[in-house]
Amino acid sequence: MFSYKELVVATNNFSMENKLGDRGFGAIYKGLIVDSDLEIPVKEISRSSRQNFSSNSLSLNERYKITLGLASLLLYCHEECENCVVHRDIKSSNMMLDSNSNAKLGDFGMTKLIDHDVGSQSIGLVGKLSYMSPEYVATCRASKEHDVYSFGVVALEFATGKKALHAMRDKNGEEKRMVEWVWSHYDKGELLEVVDERLEKDYDEKQAQCLVIVGMSCTHLGRNLRFSMRQVVQGLCFEASLP
Repeated sequence: MFSYKELVVATNNFSMENKLGDRGFGAIYKGLIVDSDLEIPVKEISRSSRQNFSSNSLSLNERYKITLGLASLLLYCHEECENCVVHRDIKSSNMMLDSNSNAKLGDFGMTKLIDHDVGSQSIGLVGKLSYMSPEYVATCRASKEHDVYSFGVVALEFATGKKALHAMRDKNGEEKRMVEWVWSHYDKGELLEVVDERLEKDYDEKQAQCLVIVGMSCTHLGRNLRFSMRQVVQGLCFEASLP
């Protein structure tokens, strides 16, 4: 981790020349740690942001908006920056909301810049196991597909109101982790059964179904089967058909 003073120097006092982008979710800057010749992305968080909010107190529509905001930010990081910005530690506790309930993603300290042509980079494991993609655990190679998997877990947390690490029992009494539990309901044609019961079915069913399907499409075990973040945004905006 770097001190604020080091980040000021690395980004040339957060100069516009080093700014990678700002889409209402906070500004991201390119930084250079001179001593180690290390290039890092630096996220500037506004003071109006609030962290560790409870999604359970939000309506499904609010959760949907936050999910779309996070997806838009990751689309920018993955596909529209000069290098692919891989966060590596996407989880609900790293998310924040600004005063207008727009999504922000914190803790860019573990982020890696990867050449678009390279695709993945071998590095050590960081983050919580329940948000890690299978291939990242097996190979320690970070990629945008790993970020997509982690995003999918967060999307399913918003849809179900359950945490990724929690174990649930299905109707047969079998214990499953949240992602596996959602997939088992899908296989039985019970997709809306996984939506947070505390919402008391006070939600748009099309929106709820879309949120669950997008989350599932991002958590395929095979990385090549997952949605890209562009497909996620298009799906959440109902601009493309979903599986």
